Parts: sequence; structure tokens; C-alpha cells
Amino acid sequence: MRAPQPAAPMDRARISRARIAVSLLFLTNGAIFSNLLPRLPEIKDTFELSNAMYGFALIAFPIGGVAAGPLPAPILRRFGTARVAVVGTVLLATAVFVAGSVPLVAVFWVGLLIAGMLDAVVDTAQNAQGLRVQRLAGNSIINSMHALWSVGAGIGGLMGTAAAATGLPLVWHFMISGAIFAATAAVAMRWAVPDDPEEHAAIQAEHVSVDTAGLPKLPRGTGWALLALLPIAVVAMSGVLVEDVGSNWSAVYLRDVLGAPVSMVGLGYVSLVGAQFVGRILGDRLIDALGAVLVTRLGGVLIFVGLGAVALAPAPWVALVGFALAGFGCATMVPNAYAAADHAPGLKPGTGLTLVSWCMRIVFMVSPPLVGMLADAAGLRTALFVFPVMGVFAFLFAGALRVRPRA
Repeated sequence: MRAPQPAAPMDRARISRARIAVSLLFLTNGAIFSNLLPRLPEIKDTFELSNAMYGFALIAFPIGGVAAGPLPAPILRRFGTARVAVVGTVLLATAVFVAGSVPLVAVFWVGLLIAGMLDAVVDTAQNAQGLRVQRLAGNSIINSMHALWSVGAGIGGLMGTAAAATGLPLVWHFMISGAIFAATAAVAMRWAVPDDPEEHAAIQAEHVSVDTAGLPKLPRGTGWALLALLPIAVVAMSGVLVEDVGSNWSAVYLRDVLGAPVSMVGLGYVSLVGAQFVGRILGDRLIDALGAVLVTRLGGVLIFVGLGAVALAPAPWVALVGFALAGFGCATMVPNAYAAADHAPGLKPGTGLTLVSWCMRIVFMVSPPLVGMLADAAGLRTALFVFPVMGVFAFLFAGALRVRPRA
């Protein structure tokens, strides 16, 4: 992989501010939607949904992401990564407010659908801006940026848990949280750095080859470039499915299967993203020391053990420990998959990020209804036994994250 060129000394202050700005964008993106998660059992009860129908309701969000799949790359090239991330964040907060505040299942579904479309655009924009800042900084910082997403998700989860425990009405909860984080994103816009299409094009022109764990180096050409993204996407999908368990099912599982009190049901997701934050703070150093491939394989083992413990848990605290192990294990998978996709040969700027993000959202779309139907048929505990296999996939496809310039 082409090492980013360090910026001139006089530019360091601006780069530091830009890093703070991107970190704030990641934080707000994690916090806005996570405020909704601890209140999902309450919403499920309001609409009197079975596990299967609950799963089908939740797929509105990833359906929106899949529908928006082709949009981010041309939008980013037209309007710029920072502007798209900020405007998209404000609109995302509005969509979550509508989804969570109006007691109609159709409005909930449409709100999640629009939120999913916006999140797809915002996610790609903030990662593209983050990788731009990383190249200017001259060293790996993308994992620490994703750590701020985990911080935001933890903050959102705790806010949602506190709101549920105190009985704060949904409309006030999402109005307050949305206003706070939309304003934070707007402030971050002041410090963002402009895009440099010529620099990104130069990086793409180097035709970085991806060593896909046994597959030969891929030749030039868009078709081959898309094929090279598949194993990278598998690693990313393995990582995000861990988050899917925490976001969609942890609160329901803790309450309905393990008998946790209302004040505790949001802590499964919080423990997952809290450990994920630690893993991302340490991630850049671990990758510099051990390499992305080994770190990903170790993460796969932790996912397998952690989610296995969740499915077997006899008490809530065991599940919390399992969620934490899985969160630490998946910490670096998505940021490193994005970094590898951003350097895939033969693709326009932003295209690799967009396609990998699209693949992740397809998995998000399929997972909730399948788990819900299996939960209705055999119980939610049994349904969760599907997820430890994500650790196996991450272990097997970790080689896709090894990138090097073509000789």
C-alpha cells in the first residue's frame, strides 16, 4: 500500500483540526441511530410484533441502504465528502426522530427506510473524508476515527437506556438527541478539509494489488477489480453482523430470554461498542505491530468465542461479557476493509468504499427477518447460534486485507 505523504509542518494544526472534525462526524453517526436501539423492545410491544414481524420491520433500514447503494460515489464527487457527511447527518437525525416518535408502524418503517438511505451516504462520505485526512497525516488513524463511532454508539445506547428507564416520551427523547448531534456535525464542518480528486486519482493509478489469501494477483479492469472486493466485503460483513446482533437483538434477548430489567436491556449493545471502542483505539498500533491479517484472524476467534457465550449465557452478565469479547474482536474489521477497498485497482474514487458498504447493507437486510423467523420457530437463543460463524468467515478471509503495490 502506498504510504501517505506527511503534510508540511505548517499544515499540522489544520490536519489536527480536520482529524477532530472527522472524529466528530463518526461520533454523531454512531450516536443518532443508537439512541433508538434500547427503545426497540418498547416499540416492538407498542406495535404488538412477533419476532418475525419485528425482524421484517427492522429491514427497512438496510433496504434503504441497499437502495442508496449507487448514490454515494457520484454525490461525493459532486458535492464533496465533508458537506455530504454533515448535511446527511442532519437529515438522518430528522429521519430517526420521525421513525421513533410517530406511533404508526408504517411511519416507523418508512422512517427507517429513509434513515438507511441517508446512513449509506453519510457512512461513505465520512470514511472518504477520514481516509483523506489519514493520507495528509502520513500515518494510520482510520481505526481511531472508527473508535469515535463506537464512542458515539455507546453514548447513544446509554442515552436511550436512561430515557427508557426514566420513561421519557419517545418524541422528546429523539428531538433532544437529534438536535444535539446534528448541531455537533454542523460544527465539525468548519474544520473539515477539501477533497483532492487529483491526489486520489494518483493513488488509484498505482494499481495496488490485493493478495486475497491464495488467489492470484488480479489484472487491471473493472470486472476484476469488483471481484477483488468480494473477500474484502466478506470481512466487512462479518464485522458488521456482530454489530447487527448487538443493535437489533441484544435488548430483546436480554429482556425476553435472560429476564434482565429495563435498566439493563440496553447494556448488551453498550458493552459491545464499549469493547469495540477499546479495540479501535488500540487497533492502529496492533496493526502496525502484527499486520491487519493477523489482527483480523485473532478478532475472528474472539467473535466466535464471544457470540458463542452470548448464545449459551445462563445469566445476563455472561451475555454482557460475550458481547464485549465479540465487540473487541470485530473492532478493526470494517475500517481495515474500507482502507483495502479504497485502494482497489481500476475503480473511480469512492467506488470501492461504496460497493463494500453496499454489500454490508445487503447482509443487514437479510439478517433480521431470518433471525426473527428462526426465533419464532425455535427460540431466540437458538437463532443466535448462527452468529458465531461470522468469526470463522473473518478468520478465513482475513488475507484479503493484505495489500501491497504491484512490482
